Amino acid sequence: MKIRTILIALILFLGFQTLTVAQVKDAEKALRTQHADTTLGWKKGGVFAINMAQTSLTNWAAGGQNSFASNGIFSAFANYKMDKSVWVNSLDIGYGLLKQGKNTGFRKTDDKFDFLSKYGREAFKSFYYSALVNFKTQMAPGYIYPNDSVKISDLLAPAYLLGALGMDYKPNASFSAFLAPLTGKIIIVNDKALSDAGAFGVKPGKKSKTEFGGYIRVIYTRNNFKSPFLKNVSFTTKADFFSNYLDKPQNIVVNWETLIAFKVNKYLSANISTQLIYDDKIKVPFDKNGINGIEPGEAIGSLIQFKEILGVGLSYNF
Repeated sequence: MKIRTILIALILFLGFQTLTVAQVKDAEKALRTQHADTTLGWKKGGVFAINMAQTSLTNWAAGGQNSFASNGIFSAFANYKMDKSVWVNSLDIGYGLLKQGKNTGFRKTDDKFDFLSKYGREAFKSFYYSALVNFKTQMAPGYIYPNDSVKISDLLAPAYLLGALGMDYKPNASFSAFLAPLTGKIIIVNDKALSDAGAFGVKPGKKSKTEFGGYIRVIYTRNNFKSPFLKNVSFTTKADFFSNYLDKPQNIVVNWETLIAFKVNKYLSANISTQLIYDDKIKVPFDKNGINGIEPGEAIGSLIQFKEILGVGLSYNF
């Protein structure tokens, strides 16, 4: 009887020990999995690049001017994906200067600050209920050169704050199409002279304007080309479309940006960036022939704006 009791007690003890060890291991495994998933759930990175160009002429019979140009870009992202949730964050900053000749100072050639955050919850395969916030502005005053006495833009003049609710179609990591029928947009002109002039669509004397409309954002990114001719090349293009339901909804605001980066080695790279903007509220000086002008008294109208920057220089990926 004692032996049977001892055996039963031993079996119960061993079973309890086995169960306890198993529970501890399961708990440790869950903690490790949670930690690993949290780590793997985040994907972060970015690039910093600075490009420079310089021309020096001494007794040059063919003519020309000394010049120096520099352009820098900083682009970073932090994306999170876990279960049915996707959270995308990005920050793009660009700034460029040009000095040409002895009698001119540095002139701005590029100026951009663009922050975006988008959260999505999977509705069904490849479709997510999503909310997006986007803030855009520039960092320094802008002028119509060579006239640098009349300012046409500045920090927070303009600035655009946009919030949108809609559906995001994301079949893979490279492509996203976000459609938001409910979108609020605030145009900020935090400069008295520009505000008094009614620049960027605000009423004269007002420093902000609120719009409500529909918004579409499409983005495509590709970093790992398999073609032998396109190794170490990254490509990103994104286009934004906004229609103001409250005023001239047929006038679509368009912002289309493209960046192509060629990696030569660890620190050397070349990049091409383009940006196309159309906004009927932004008036651009032009002459009767439709060519961009700088003289006062000429006509003001809505034009397609286009910018292209080609640079070769140093870059660092992180």
